[in-house]
Amino acid sequence: MIRTIVFDMDGVLIDTEALILEAWKEVADRIGITDIEKTLYQCIGITSPETEALFLRTYGTDFPYRKYKAMSSEIFHANIKEHGLPVKPGVYELFDFLKENGYRIGLASSTRKSLVLEEMESIGLLGFFQAIVCGDMVTHSKPHPEIYQKACGLLETPPSCCYAVEDSPNGIRSAHRAGMKPLMVPDLIAPDEEIKSLLFRQFQNLLEVRDFLKL
Repeated sequence: MIRTIVFDMDGVLIDTEALILEAWKEVADRIGITDIEKTLYQCIGITSPETEALFLRTYGTDFPYRKYKAMSSEIFHANIKEHGLPVKPGVYELFDFLKENGYRIGLASSTRKSLVLEEMESIGLLGFFQAIVCGDMVTHSKPHPEIYQKACGLLETPPSCCYAVEDSPNGIRSAHRAGMKPLMVPDLIAPDEEIKSLLFRQFQNLLEVRDFLKL
C-alpha cells in the first residue's frame, strides 16, 4: 500500500494560477498583447527562468519581460493582500487524513523556495512536509522528471511507490517520467488524450483524492 505522496503547489494546494493569469491579462491589456493566455498556459508548471525564456522566444528578445512581470506581480500581491491567499477546497481535510494515517508528504513546486516556504507557512501547511523541492533547487524545469526524482529521494521512497498530485500537463509529464503514479486535479487546463494516458487517476477536487486514499 502506497504511503508517500508529493504535491505540486500552485493550482493544487493554493488557487494562485488563475490570479496570476488575471494579473498578466491586465498588464497585457495595458501594453496591447492579445494572445497572452496562450503564452501563459505554456508557462504553467515551469520555473521562472524557463518562463522568461519562453516569453522572449514568443515576443522577441527585446521584450521587457522583467518590467512587465513586476507590473503583474504588483497586481497579484495587491489582490492577495486584500483577499488573502486562496486555498483549494479540501486541502485541510486531505492533509489531516494524511497525517492521521502516517503518510510521508512532499512538495515539488516550480516556484522559488523563499516564496514556497512563505506561502505554505501562511496557510498552515509547512509543518506537514517531510521534503520540499523548489524550482531554484533543480537544474531542469518540469516536464523534466528531476524535481520529482529529487523529492522521492529525500522521502527515501522509490518513485513507483509514490503518488504525485498535479494540475498541469507539464507536472503530469514530469511525475510520469519520474516513474510515479500521477493523480490529476485539473485547474486551468483540462487533460487531453496524451495526458489522460499518463494518469493513474483523475479527480475533480482534493476531497475526492482523500476519498480515493481511504479505499
